[in-house]
Amino acid sequence: MTAAHPYAQLLGEREPFVVLEETRKRIPAIAQSLGPEGLKRTYAPGKWTAAQVLAHLADCEIAFGFRVRQIVAEPSLGIQTFDENRWARHYEGLDGLEAAHTFQALRAWNLSLFRLLDAEDLDKAAAHPERGPEKPGVVIRILAGHTLNHLAQLETILSGG
Repeated sequence: MTAAHPYAQLLGEREPFVVLEETRKRIPAIAQSLGPEGLKRTYAPGKWTAAQVLAHLADCEIAFGFRVRQIVAEPSLGIQTFDENRWARHYEGLDGLEAAHTFQALRAWNLSLFRLLDAEDLDKAAAHPERGPEKPGVVIRILAGHTLNHLAQLETILSGG
């Protein structure tokens, strides 16, 4: 069941729109504070650098924003999944600060749309190939929890731990 998605669980009882708005500002601020050298650090051995996490967050704004748009506009098409590791193949060559600014702009754009969705939009569902029917509200909750997960990684890098 989608409600049991680990990222939705990570969100807990928090309001997803509040989390999405707070992280829209917090993540680029962390990237700025890290500076060029900090963006090269990882949160744990063998894990993504801060710059790679930021690139992933920007990509996920595209992917999850598209999912919500697709569910609302064409739910019969189903949800397109993606392999984050394949998408990450080129993250090492991307600018982390640019990724943070891209994330921030895409998040603002997504929030603008999400806030306009009405009850009819939110009641639509599209089939996720692994989880079954998903509605926009669930995708938004997953996105918010996903962001909290990666925010914690960035905060670990920022704290030097």
